[in-house]
Amino acid sequence: MTPAPRRRTVLAAAVAVTAAAAGCSVPEPRRAAPTADPAPGKPVARAGERRALLMQFSAHPDDDLYFMNPDTQRLLDSGVPLVSVYVTAGEHTGRNRIAGMPPAPPHRAAYSAARHQGLRQAYAAALELPLFTPWRREALPLPGGPLAEVDTLTHGTRRVELVFLNLPMHTTRRYMAVPALWHDRALELRTHLSAGSPVTRAGGYDYDRLVGVLAGLLRRHRPTVVHTLDPDPDLQHSDEATRQRDSEQPGYADHGDHTAVASFTWAALSRWVTEAVRDGDPIPAFTATAFRGYYNRHWPKNLPPRLLAEKAARLVPYGGDPSWNCGNPSGCGDYGVGGDRPLTNRKGWVRSTHHRWPGARPVLAAEPGGRLCAYGVLGLRAVRWREEGPVGTRGASVPAGGWGEPEDLGGGPLAPALGSAVLDDGRVLLFGVRFAALDGHGGSNRREVVLLEQRSPGGPFLAWRGLGNPEHGDDDRGRRIGAPVAVAAPDGRVHLFVRDASQGVSTRVRASDGSWGPWRALPGDAEVQDGLAVSLDAAGRVHLYAAGRESVRHWVDGRERTERSPLSGSTVASAGGELFHRPPAAGALLGPAGDAGLDGFGDVVAATSAAFGTVLLGTAEDGRVRVRAGGRLRTRTEGPPAVSAALHLDARGVTVVGLGPNGHPWSWRP
Repeated sequence: MTPAPRRRTVLAAAVAVTAAAAGCSVPEPRRAAPTADPAPGKPVARAGERRALLMQFSAHPDDDLYFMNPDTQRLLDSGVPLVSVYVTAGEHTGRNRIAGMPPAPPHRAAYSAARHQGLRQAYAAALELPLFTPWRREALPLPGGPLAEVDTLTHGTRRVELVFLNLPMHTTRRYMAVPALWHDRALELRTHLSAGSPVTRAGGYDYDRLVGVLAGLLRRHRPTVVHTLDPDPDLQHSDEATRQRDSEQPGYADHGDHTAVASFTWAALSRWVTEAVRDGDPIPAFTATAFRGYYNRHWPKNLPPRLLAEKAARLVPYGGDPSWNCGNPSGCGDYGVGGDRPLTNRKGWVRSTHHRWPGARPVLAAEPGGRLCAYGVLGLRAVRWREEGPVGTRGASVPAGGWGEPEDLGGGPLAPALGSAVLDDGRVLLFGVRFAALDGHGGSNRREVVLLEQRSPGGPFLAWRGLGNPEHGDDDRGRRIGAPVAVAAPDGRVHLFVRDASQGVSTRVRASDGSWGPWRALPGDAEVQDGLAVSLDAAGRVHLYAAGRESVRHWVDGRERTERSPLSGSTVASAGGELFHRPPAAGALLGPAGDAGLDGFGDVVAATSAAFGTVLLGTAEDGRVRVRAGGRLRTRTEGPPAVSAALHLDARGVTVVGLGPNGHPWSWRP
């Protein structure tokens, strides 16, 4: 994060084209940050009480287009309404640069307004409407006094709402404003006024007010899917010239505004849940996905050509053109982003889409009697759904009511992805990453790996247990850990793996008697991406795969293999000790025999059984779930879309369990 001043002043940011004067302020008493609440048994909002809605939070106009697509577009295409919140005004230097033209005088109010117009053009195109379709624009009063601009556009049953909070990007001393606000509770920022906005008076934000406004927007809209930027970006030590050229904060692989806004967003999510529990309300039922930002520049690209073209095409109307007659006197987009520039930009941000915690799919396990349980993270807490009704037949989705309501298992606030292992006696172990502390203005910001162990097969669980962090008390490094993966070996041991702050892999092993050994780093010094894949071969050996910068790295029983491995864009999966991966910028999935016949994008799940051999689950480029089994490819063509999906093999056949955008599971047995 960008270093911030520690001072007892109120800084006024640029309003229109001039800076307002600074004044004095006495900060209100610090409001305690929400704390971890691992106790289970809270009520969870029922499926019938919620409608699917996507809410995403960005630092700048264009963050969503660069980093959250194609996920956002897929949900829009399925009819899920969108509320997109932009924390800063995006005014930057006030220069809307036009290629081949001399720089114009800076005009922050106009540049902010032009970027907002670009977003309206981009989302009109996303709804398949003419670029200059009029939007309804209005001012929304927010708790504590500030106003937000809200722009709304509908097309049939599809709807997009853009919410502009308009905090400044810089203080009058040129510090990055939102990172400074995260660090300094005595700081107050005055909002920026964009030209032509229905908001005509500036408001003030301190730390608590921004968290409270974001939590209030969450309560107002009650989303079931939340997209955020990355609160815990990778360490990245570049020389100063490279860092400035790449627009990254010192020491980390992302823009400082991205990290600060993501941190404020996750603090608001935690407050929303905490206050619901405090007030006796059901826990809000939402899934959350954080997206990597400038990380995309540093790793092999992962978008296949069709999706890359689609993603870049959404940035073209955002960039706009000075010759357009859009009806906005301040400008028709962010001109430096228009045309072919997203694809020719050397930073390559548009060429990848990475989840901060990959593998956030349901965890499936069979109960005594054969019915399935699904585990996941809902409302930042672990939950369990149980299969209900008839077991189901092949070739159809289980009808509505096939899954019960979620049972709260506590543990929160948790990152989105759970790892799991099933012991020989059928008991389930769940592993997560907990936000053990998430507090700005000098407070703690800490992550820990946690365990939930089932007491008996199909039964209740023991209390949550902390497993520490491979970074051994260094909270800043500890924030960089990845999503846990685990496997139970035939000898009774459980092997747990996480990507660590050095971008290697650390492991901890549970002995057959239930005791845990210490964290240790796996051998090798090559760096890897998150999204680890683990499986057992026929001899019971543990195979771990991770996508690196130059090749896929491979460990067997903790020892690194030195054979030449392919390069992957990010996706790796494993079954029976074998590797499945997608090459960079490609949709084809490759396996030990070559093309595995499952083209697409995103996570892949692999499993093996004597009856079916290797079965593969993935997502087509159009977002539909697909299964490759027995030499045949089957595509799910009906029912709700999937935010994520998992695979289970048993005597009934192949079962796919997906989590819909309303936060409720569905089943498909091809």
